[in-house]
Amino acid sequence: MLKKIRILTIFPKFFDQFSEYGVVGKAIKSKKIDFSAYDIRNHGIGNNKSVDDTPYGGGPGMVMRPEPFIDSVNKLKKSDQYLPHVILTSPNGTNLNEKKVIELSKKKSIYILCGRYEGVDQRVNDLVVDEEISVGNFIVSGGEVPAMIISDSIIRKIPGILGSSESNKNETFSVDNYRKHKEPVYTKPRIFMGIEVPDVLLSGDHAKVKEWKKNNRF
Repeated sequence: MLKKIRILTIFPKFFDQFSEYGVVGKAIKSKKIDFSAYDIRNHGIGNNKSVDDTPYGGGPGMVMRPEPFIDSVNKLKKSDQYLPHVILTSPNGTNLNEKKVIELSKKKSIYILCGRYEGVDQRVNDLVVDEEISVGNFIVSGGEVPAMIISDSIIRKIPGILGSSESNKNETFSVDNYRKHKEPVYTKPRIFMGIEVPDVLLSGDHAKVKEWKKNNRF
């Protein structure tokens, strides 16, 4: 079961509030996950700690150099109890879905490399990356937001993190619910702006409630 996540990025402060609140914050505070962001500029090149350069063969933009990622991974691995599964955020990667989330949640240690600019030098893939993952068919400015999505989705799978053991099973894309979707949900007040909570949900009849939920998934 997942014990450690390391984010390798040039913007580690992006993850300060992410790691403080919600499910992720709860997991960290309860010591169910060891989560941190590591600044790959620690291994940048030259006095300016450069992490990127122009692409060979020409083309627009800049490409992230291999040394900062490779050196960061190798340094962190030396003090890691577990062999990490190394992920590179990339629009070319496997699309993240529930099956992949479950698979990743069974790893003991995960490093997530946050790409930026026009991409990452291919030798990073060749030397340290186990797989590339995409969070959807769209482009964002860098890998930090996808890294948050990947982290949040797999941390939710840690036993005891969610309020109920049934929460993971009843989510929209859970294995049991996939393509069945999820029923409408209601809370107080009973009547809001003229719209009432369905009577069956107030009946206390668990069999009828279960049947209503089954018939009203959308």
